[in-house]
Amino acid sequence: MAKDTRDFKIAADNRRARFDYEIGEVFEAGIMLTGTEVKSLRGGKATIAESYVSVDRKGEVYLINSNIPEYLQGNRFNHEPKRPRKLLLREREIGKLSQAIEREGMTIVPLKAYFNEKGRAKIEIAIARGKKLHDKRETEKQRDWNREKSRLMKEKG
Repeated sequence: MAKDTRDFKIAADNRRARFDYEIGEVFEAGIMLTGTEVKSLRGGKATIAESYVSVDRKGEVYLINSNIPEYLQGNRFNHEPKRPRKLLLREREIGKLSQAIEREGMTIVPLKAYFNEKGRAKIEIAIARGKKLHDKRETEKQRDWNREKSRLMKEKG
């Protein structure tokens, strides 16, 4: 697995998603944020672990149940922490997403929120299928084996 060499600051990460879901196609989307949301997101206190993505009838994509806490220094025009946030995607990508969730067992999960090289707030979302309990056990078994293997290789070398 190659490391991503792009220069960006991760604001929120959903590490649990890779354990609970089989990740399919990954998309990068922009997020429509208000002023205080951007400052709060830069602080790194946001959570996207229990959030999900929804496509409405008009073909608009929203991030639901994500938590960007209020910005403490911005007192008058602060934002609502758990409001639905519109995601910015191309029409073709929205079509792919809506077709994917119409299929049985598929959902759209956010993987990480970050600021790209230009300083724009982006979110990485993926089409995913929920794992069964035996799939999760297999993932854990594979992770343990890889850890053991690297420990044994370290001892030899």
